[in-house]
Amino acid sequence: MFIQQFRKLKNFKLNFGPQHPSAHGVLRLILELNGEKIKKADPHIGLLHRGTEKLIEYKGYAQALPYFDRLDYVSMMTQEHAFVLAIEKIGKIIVPIKSQYIRVMFSEITRILNHLMGLTTHALDVGALTPFLWAFEEREKLMEFYERVSGARMHANYFRAGGVQADVSVNLLNDIFQFILQFNSRIDEMEELLSNNRIWKQRLINIGVISKEESLNWSFSGVLLRSLGLNFDLRKALPYETYKTIDFSIPVTFNGDCFDRYLIRVYEMRQSIKIINQCLNHIYNLRNEPYKSNNFKYVSPRRADMKNSMEHLIHHFKFHTEGLSLPLNNTYVGVEAPKGEFGVFLTSEYSRIYRCKIRTPGFFHLQGTDYMSSGHLLADAVTIIGTQDIVFGEVDR
Repeated sequence: MFIQQFRKLKNFKLNFGPQHPSAHGVLRLILELNGEKIKKADPHIGLLHRGTEKLIEYKGYAQALPYFDRLDYVSMMTQEHAFVLAIEKIGKIIVPIKSQYIRVMFSEITRILNHLMGLTTHALDVGALTPFLWAFEEREKLMEFYERVSGARMHANYFRAGGVQADVSVNLLNDIFQFILQFNSRIDEMEELLSNNRIWKQRLINIGVISKEESLNWSFSGVLLRSLGLNFDLRKALPYETYKTIDFSIPVTFNGDCFDRYLIRVYEMRQSIKIINQCLNHIYNLRNEPYKSNNFKYVSPRRADMKNSMEHLIHHFKFHTEGLSLPLNNTYVGVEAPKGEFGVFLTSEYSRIYRCKIRTPGFFHLQGTDYMSSGHLLADAVTIIGTQDIVFGEVDR
């Protein structure tokens, strides 16, 4: 008698990581494969976890600020921005118009820094080396601007509740202007190499396609939403600082794939140049105006003021011994960071932070990895994670 025996087939499980292909940080991705086709992708995080939110809750407001530089360590000042806006909202601190323009300008410089890193390291992971070398030459110039205002190339600690840490010089404004004059042609060079490149388009078009419904269910934000035709950008939808006075447009596409997300980031850099140019003109016209609030309950007085006033000297002493003191309250503030909506929920308790919860865009985008990569090939996993633009400092916190 002939007995037919059936073999039981199992999918192959592969540990993808914890080195970082496309994800800047420590990601362990457990892939379930049928041949080279991805059936399931299970992201494991926590290998970089530092307990940032809990550490912040044992600090004063000024001491907590440098932690935000170290979350997404490619988008430093945009994260400082959310934190100082939350402090100012609770304390009802009025910020001088000049420092608002300075903040907006450096937030857009940060956007360019982020996209140069995200796009070109993604291209490197897919197989194109040259854009990476070009972009890092431009990033070097931008990090020099960081250094000239804060003393640090990356972890700037520059924004302050009530303004910024130091004024910008006319020479720096001129140098930033010279940078934006030539930067459009640098973007053109990168596009010449990538945008119509046959291999690049084959690796990105119709890869990692998402739907509007699923993207909203996964709480996606930023470029991932705008690649689906959803025109949502906090700089326009809920404008903060001086964005409502600045003329710029929000790039939107409709296919929702990796190629669309690449195109949006390229166009966003061009719009950032436009915003920076307008900020430079405003800052120059306001060059004799104050760069921080004159409310000395929240801002340390200048040395010259302390020489002439005992009251200012007392404020300085209390500010540096007790720190900033806010009334009991809580608030949430979100900003349009380069990767999406970056938000800070803050509960104040006089001179210390009672609770700090941080909403980072990369954490939500990573949750959608299984949905985005299911049915694609193993090689496409790198492309998908690359256009999510994830940095694990903010995911693990």
